[in-house]
Amino acid sequence: MSDPLRPVTRPRLYEQVVTQLREYADAAGLRSGDRLPSERDLADRLRISRASLKQAIVVLEVQGLVEIRHGGGTYLRTDSLHPEPVEKLVERRRRLPDVLDAREAIETKLAELAATRRTEADLDAIDAALAVMRAEIEGGTLGEEGDRRFHAAVTAAAHSELLADFMGRIAGQIAETRRESLHQPGRPPRSLAQHTAIAEAIRAGHPAAAAEAMRTHLETVRRVRLLSWNPDEA
Repeated sequence: MSDPLRPVTRPRLYEQVVTQLREYADAAGLRSGDRLPSERDLADRLRISRASLKQAIVVLEVQGLVEIRHGGGTYLRTDSLHPEPVEKLVERRRRLPDVLDAREAIETKLAELAATRRTEADLDAIDAALAVMRAEIEGGTLGEEGDRRFHAAVTAAAHSELLADFMGRIAGQIAETRRESLHQPGRPPRSLAQHTAIAEAIRAGHPAAAAEAMRTHLETVRRVRLLSWNPDEA
């Protein structure tokens, strides 16, 4: 029988600051592109250290809600500051490296196999996925659906039932890494260019080049702000 009396957790100070910033943005009617008050001003008004304030702003940054422009202040990237609970953010931070390791191990092999096994129908599906992602980005969105279709098309082109099954089992976690990566400033067009390089190597029938292009792409996916965030600071 489990003990019903569990340790009472106390919210970290920066979590309380995040809540205050969200309420301030709502009350002030701030929208995407608007600037938050300076760190000095916010810290003085909240009567907290600038270190605690910085950690709260980083929490908003890693969720893609604000952009920190060095020397230029902090700006909203969305029309509100409604972050997910910090506990969920911490859990995603914990599992993200394992998912990225799995993606590199499996998807570099899939790209290699696709370069030797792809059919014309497979190449058409890859091209169609690239077209979807390009249209999404040109339309002002992140290109998530095109990204999903591209990696699914490469998986199908490898014609490996077992590897495709593995990919299906971690599809939800892969979607998390996709969202995390594509929310990085400037990332969508860079990912599209890397996808194009992978597709060209597959079309040319160069297994080593396809695997290397996929590895390069996944190294970029790994560079997300969340992984440099330490939830225990401040």
